Amino acid sequence: MSTPTPDDLRIVTETLSRLTEYLRDAPEPGEALTLVEPLLDEYTGIPVQLGDALRALARTVLDHPGTPRTPDLHTLVAELRTAAWEQTDQHDLHYTLDDLHLLLTGVSPGTSEGR
Repeated sequence: MSTPTPDDLRIVTETLSRLTEYLRDAPEPGEALTLVEPLLDEYTGIPVQLGDALRALARTVLDHPGTPRTPDLHTLVAELRTAAWEQTDQHDLHYTLDDLHLLLTGVSPGTSEGR
């Protein structure tokens, strides 16, 4: 796997910005939902990926021999890890999308056709 570049990540954030602008133009709800669903996938969605990236960053900084060992370091690493858990906690938004999909297709959430 090649190393991601800052430009690669700028493309990702620009794509998210384009999505946001598109959604502000009020597309059909089903189409909007289809575009957002991959972002909130329970295994590969942004909350899970961002949480994993923040934890990996914390570990990389903490484990690097050149990182200054100061009390501030441990505070900053703890903040990264807390933010990672907060992001990961949002992974259950995929259930909200499931329920929204059911609502848009006319199936009541919580019925036998639902989850």
